[in-house]
Amino acid sequence: MKQFACATVVEGCDGVVTGANEDEVLQAAAEHAADAHGMTDVPPEVVDAIRAGITDA
Repeated sequence: MKQFACATVVEGCDGVVTGANEDEVLQAAAEHAADAHGMTDVPPEVVDAIRAGITDA
């Protein structure tokens, strides 16, 4: 299981997403970005930051 804490990229956000692997976490993070932050398109540099912030759950 993998996880990503949104506060790694967005200061003050308490969102945490999980998934069985990196791809699932990236998908969940994109959904969180849209729902919580209004991001309809996640730029490549943000994807890279998310990927770097993924840890074992």
